[in-house]
Amino acid sequence: MANAIGVIPARFDSSRFPGKPLVDILGKTMIERVYNQASQALSLQRVVVATDDLRIFEHVKSFGGKVVMTSPHHASGTDRCAEVAALLQDKVDIIVNIQGDEPFIAPSQIDMLVGLFGNSNCEIGTLVKRISNAEDLRSDTVIKVVRDLHGKALYFSRNAIPYLRGVKGDDVLHHTNFYKHIGIYAYRVKILKTLAALPVSALERSEALEQLRWLENGYSIHLAETEHESNSVDTPEDLRRMLAELAQ
Repeated sequence: MANAIGVIPARFDSSRFPGKPLVDILGKTMIERVYNQASQALSLQRVVVATDDLRIFEHVKSFGGKVVMTSPHHASGTDRCAEVAALLQDKVDIIVNIQGDEPFIAPSQIDMLVGLFGNSNCEIGTLVKRISNAEDLRSDTVIKVVRDLHGKALYFSRNAIPYLRGVKGDDVLHHTNFYKHIGIYAYRVKILKTLAALPVSALERSEALEQLRWLENGYSIHLAETEHESNSVDTPEDLRRMLAELAQ
């Protein structure tokens, strides 16, 4: 079995929600909840928070979590994970990039993702979920994906894909299966540095989706299908909605 660790990139400065990792969710901070959930994954040797902020660093230390300080100049979580990979002293085969804004991520999702690497050809893995409502299909913040017959990604888009010729409106959901991307990644350590060094690609620039850079450069992304819904907190309004749902 490959050795895998979970890395939670955590920035304090967020344009839509500054200080998000330290917001309180029913008595625990966002980052502590993510850390605790990820630590329950059976496939991970350990979990570490990668931050560029002393407040987050000290807070993770305070609840007994593992944390490393990384550069403030990273453009993405992948870049921050690549720095962590460079700092590792022990042998690690796979790094799982766990979103720091999903306080109730299911540990089984992480295990499912790491399971993809039982295939020796898998270099990058991520999750998808079937879309069941038209609102998700129309939303440009819900990333859609189409896959090939071997379970690998063909393309990611903010638009609904595939396009169904001759089918109008929400009726498309009755004619084919649509899938959305669940934004958790895993990478083999040996290619992570290469991925982080790739220049921004044309497709990535057009859709503002980092994973298109990897596809455009010829890397395969293997997919596993989950039944768990993503419940990320991107804005203060998302947090208010989540707290209201928890109260019910």
